[in-house]
Amino acid sequence: MALDTQNSTTGVVVIECNGLDATLAFFVKSLGFRLEVISPADSPSMAVIFGYGLRLRLQEVTGECAPSRLRLTYRDLDLLPSGVLDAGPTLIAPNGTLIDIVEAAPGMVLPPVAQSLVVSKVFGNARWGTGRAGMQYRDLEPGRQGGRFIASHIRIPGGGPVPDYVHFHQVRFQLIFCYRGWVKVVYEDQGEPFVLHAGDCVLQPPQIRHRVLESSPGLEVIEIGCPAEHDTLAEHTITLPTTQVLPDRIFDGQLFVRHQAEFATWQPWRHEGFEYRDLGIANATFGLAGARVIRPTTGAATPMSLVENEFFFTFVMAGSVTLVMPGHADQPLEAGDSFVMPADQEHAFTGVSADAQLLEVSLPGELTAVSSPPSLRA
Repeated sequence: MALDTQNSTTGVVVIECNGLDATLAFFVKSLGFRLEVISPADSPSMAVIFGYGLRLRLQEVTGECAPSRLRLTYRDLDLLPSGVLDAGPTLIAPNGTLIDIVEAAPGMVLPPVAQSLVVSKVFGNARWGTGRAGMQYRDLEPGRQGGRFIASHIRIPGGGPVPDYVHFHQVRFQLIFCYRGWVKVVYEDQGEPFVLHAGDCVLQPPQIRHRVLESSPGLEVIEIGCPAEHDTLAEHTITLPTTQVLPDRIFDGQLFVRHQAEFATWQPWRHEGFEYRDLGIANATFGLAGARVIRPTTGAATPMSLVENEFFFTFVMAGSVTLVMPGHADQPLEAGDSFVMPADQEHAFTGVSADAQLLEVSLPGELTAVSSPPSLRA
């Protein structure tokens, strides 16, 4: 049973010490904490101090002190008084408490591009683990392209209510594509909760508050994010749904997108004999990223080509294809398999089944296709 936080007055972290005077002087004079309470007056053995958003209770004890560690964050370490960090970034209080002095994180950190060829097969190298809110994750790109991108296959086998909470992400780009089943979600300033069905997707712009509410048994989604490691922050102020509906609101340079497969239109793809439906990502990100679903009309193969993009990902949703790459063994792919293609690797499809469907995600949104790769030049 959870405690009622509304019935509490405050919370403090207890730090033990052998000699209150020296420890109190260190925290107040060296670290800048403010004294709030000290007791008893005739022979102090306890003091409450406040600083850095922390309230500490320094408690004198006899015998060995329990170990403690604090992490204090500064906007600019260069502004600290001279000599503070001469012995290193960790200070030691008289009672043995370790105090880590760290610089405030700059928010989202975008690693440099480090492309590599990755082929992930659902029957072969698939590994599932449990992540946030009890959801199961399969990493489609363990190398993360040097930390710049993450591609995840996520599932909720049992379905039902999801133990999620209102949260948001510090990201450059994040796409959620419903692969199988359905999931009920709600987003900041986008109206009442709605259901994503198989084939639907959303663009989650940076900072938008959202929550997963419920799913069908066997829900599976594909998530593409940049950078690979990014913070998920719980939101304790905004409740969803919000009272206002602002479909044209820009979140950190991007619009929210909800693509519904049943209303999509198809158009000719870049290779003859195939068509695609655009998921609206390029327009919503103003060209940063793009996503599309591809299927054959009359074609069963594509010509060899290069796509010189920062990131180029393809997931096989249905049917089967064979990925052909000069210098590599042919890769038969079926539903659940995927690949990340580096910009210097020629590739083509053969043996495309009539029921094949492919999800393709790229950064930037406009594909920089080289129509005449080296193997085709005279």
